[in-house]
Amino acid sequence: MSQFMFVTDLDNTLVNHGTEDDKALQELNQRLSQHRQEYGSKIVYATGRSSVLYYQLAAEKKLIEPDALVVAVGTEIYINSSDNVDRDWSAQIATGWNRNAVVSITDKFNELKSQPDTEQRPFKVSFFLEESASERILKKIETESQKCGLNIKLIYSSGIDLDIVPRNSDKGQAMQFLRQKWKFVAEQTVACGDSGNDIALFAVGKERGIIVGNARPELIQWHSENPADNRYLAKNTCADGILEGLKHFGFL
Repeated sequence: MSQFMFVTDLDNTLVNHGTEDDKALQELNQRLSQHRQEYGSKIVYATGRSSVLYYQLAAEKKLIEPDALVVAVGTEIYINSSDNVDRDWSAQIATGWNRNAVVSITDKFNELKSQPDTEQRPFKVSFFLEESASERILKKIETESQKCGLNIKLIYSSGIDLDIVPRNSDKGQAMQFLRQKWKFVAEQTVACGDSGNDIALFAVGKERGIIVGNARPELIQWHSENPADNRYLAKNTCADGILEGLKHFGFL
């Protein structure tokens, strides 16, 4: 056994909202805590949630304290329970980002419904967008943003959530940033996810990947179109699937 860096999405990956039975989550928490204590492993949560909504979930599901918290789809990193966002990461993703310009473009589309104020962040503008209109609207936003020379990325997931973020920020690049900061090689790093905004975790490099058995169609489709030996599709769901994948890769 040796140390590794564990990175996981929260909703419908680590946390199963469909059941009150959290036995698998409790087992995973216990195994990860023990591994961190004995080998110096690092635990990272990478979520689309804001820090406000993260803390609500952490209290509700009794999540263990992470070594780093990546929130707002990779646009903010908090290390060692700090209340202050990591400045190095913020500086890295700020280039070419103009939030006001993004808002002025998106104001043109009635199909975009703003997500709650807690989810609007300095480096993220978020909407609800119905799947039926998504392809058309996303193309129009891309075209408008290119005309304005904006350096942005559109992340559409779960058939409803649209996040607009700086092009050089997402969960995967945040993971790479932390991996390099803590000096973990890709083979010592494992990422877990279930939906479209987790593709960045699996596409960024050679890190090990665990796709939980309840993954959404957009992630399953991407996985089948981009096969890789360093990625594992679990049969079990949520924390059970993560345990299955960690054993598959020999981390536990």
